[in-house]
Parts: sequence; C-alpha cells; structure tokens
Amino acid sequence: MAQRLSAWYFWYFAFVGAFQPYFALYLQSIGLSAGRIAVLMSLGQFMRLLAPLLWSWLADSGGRRLRIVVVSTAASLAGFSVVFLTQEFVGLLVGMAVLHFFWSASLPLVEALTLGHLAASPERYGRIRLWGSVGFIAAVMGVGWLLDSLPIGSQLWVCWVLLLGTFLSTLTLAEVRAHAGQVAGPILDVLRQRKVAFLFAAGLLMTAAHGALYVFYSIHLVAHGYGKTLVGLLWTLGVVAEIVVFLLMPRISVRVSMRWILLACFALAVLRFVLIGWTVEFIGFLVFAQLLHGASFGAHHAATMAALNRWFVPGQQARAQALYGSVAYGAGGMGGALLAGALWDSLGPGITFSAASLLALIGMILVWRGVPGDLAGAAVP
Repeated sequence: MAQRLSAWYFWYFAFVGAFQPYFALYLQSIGLSAGRIAVLMSLGQFMRLLAPLLWSWLADSGGRRLRIVVVSTAASLAGFSVVFLTQEFVGLLVGMAVLHFFWSASLPLVEALTLGHLAASPERYGRIRLWGSVGFIAAVMGVGWLLDSLPIGSQLWVCWVLLLGTFLSTLTLAEVRAHAGQVAGPILDVLRQRKVAFLFAAGLLMTAAHGALYVFYSIHLVAHGYGKTLVGLLWTLGVVAEIVVFLLMPRISVRVSMRWILLACFALAVLRFVLIGWTVEFIGFLVFAQLLHGASFGAHHAATMAALNRWFVPGQQARAQALYGSVAYGAGGMGGALLAGALWDSLGPGITFSAASLLALIGMILVWRGVPGDLAGAAVP
C-alpha cells in the first residue's frame, strides 16, 4: 500500500506543479485581465474556506473516505475539462470552481487514509509524502521545458493527463478498516486563547503575502525576458529549499524556540518579496529569493504545525487543522490573490510585491506581540 500511496502523492502534486505556475500564463495568453486572472487563480483558496470542513464531516459521518476521494477526483477531472470547451471568463469560472471544490476533498482525506494505514509505523509517512514533492518538481521543470518549444495551450493537456493519472491512482487505494475512534473534546476554549488567535491571524497574513507569488510570479519573470525553462527551475528551487528545511527542522527545533523560528520566517518573507518585486533583472537575487521559500513556507508551516500540535489535544487535532487551513490557506490565500490582482495592472509588480512584504511584516508583529515563547523543543511533525 505504501507504493500505491506514494504514486498517488506523485500524481496529485505533479498536477499542482503543472497547473499553479503556468495556468496564469495561459489565462494571460487568451486576453484576460490581471483582475480576472487573480479571480480564477484564487478559486482554489476560496474553496478551501469551507469545502474541507464539509468533506471531512461527510467522511467522518459516512466512514467512506475512499469513495469520496474517487468521486471527487473524477469530478475534478470533469471540471478542468471545461478549459477545452470555452475561453470565456464565466465558463472558465464555473469549470475552475468545480475543479477546486472537489479537488479540495482529495488531499486531507488521503492524508487521513495514509496515517490510518501507517498507524503502527507513522515514521514512514515522510518517505511516502516525499513523492509528492518529487512529482511537483518533475512537473514544474518538465512543463517549463515543454513550453519553451510548444504553444502555451499544451499546458492544458499536460494538466488533464496528470489529473487522469491522479484519478486512476485513486482506484488502486484501499480503505482503512474499522478502528476505534477517539472522542473529540471541546475546542472553543482553545480557539479563544490569545496565542491561538494571533497564530491563526499571522498564518493568514503569511499566506496572503504569497498571493502575488502564486498568481503573478511566472508572468513577472516572463515579462522580463526569462524563458519558461528557467521559470520552472526557479519554482523548483523553492520546492527543493522547502524539502531541505523540512528535513532539518527536527534538529533546528531542539535548539531554537518555535517563536523565534516564526519571527525569522516572517522577517525573511519581507526580504523575499521585496527582492522579487524590485530586483527581477538580477538572477542572483531571484535565486536567493527562491531559496527563502524554505523559510517563508517550509519553516513557517513546520513551526505552525508544531504549535497546533502542542496547543490542541489529540481529539481536537483534525478540527484544528481544518480550521487553520480554512483561515490561513482559504481566506488568506484568496485575499492575497485578489489584492495582487487589484494592484498589478494599476501600480505594477514592484508595489504589488511590496504590499506582500507589508503583509508579512504585520504578521511578524502579530507573532512578536501574541505568540509566547513556550514552544522550545516542540515536536515537529
């Protein structure tokens, strides 16, 4: 089963690697404005506001996680297929809404399946999940190389094939057999705590700061003469830095408190987005900025997960993760993408990425003011 799960992660994140960096370039090629591109690219974050909670409730209520994953992956494939039928904004909006609504069901439920299958040896999770990063890197580099010689529309077919691969891989998975459930405890008392509210708000701002990156980074680079192969390499560099940080975090976390790690992550995010916005002509600065993805995403995610792991008891973990995902990745991701879309055409890339830096700076202030220094030695998942 480990090999089948590894294959699923590979296909799933390969689609993300083919879609996220390049779909905005396709939308630009068919004449959509920056605002409409931002709306379409933010639909994934919008659907993450409520959809994961709905899917998790259905899965927990019915006990058929795998069936939901199969149906949702098939519906995602159908939703994406709309791109071959229309280039009109409304049609694309409907197709992308269907894609992301059902796509949001897959990952959290397969994560639960994976952890269920690995109940006796959870330490094997990293070896399985790593194939997702391999899939992302292979796709982002492969599509970048492909688009230097083929029309941008070929990216759509690559995405469709990868979605089909994800669906077929889903059919090879097996449901976790009945196991004893854990009684969930009350969660509102924890959510009302100052440190939790500040951590959630800071996470929202960090994800919002990445909105300009996820929507306009590729467009920004191509507009300044960078080839799509190099664009793919720069995206890959960020993911490699993220993987390295994930591997090093267990050692770092025993020496540095999670609070100071979070503060460093936000400070480096401020620097990263300034560099992307104002030094795009210098490849060395862009390389350095992409290496900082290991901090602005990798270390920040690991430190936040460590905080949630410490502050919420086991019976609250699933709800805590779902709520954080909705607040940070849903509201934060959507808000950041829409803000970037509103600024891009009128004020330009420099101001747009400066706004991203400002969001990260406010997030750092929230961590400084509201997150206590009680996370030293916290376990990193």
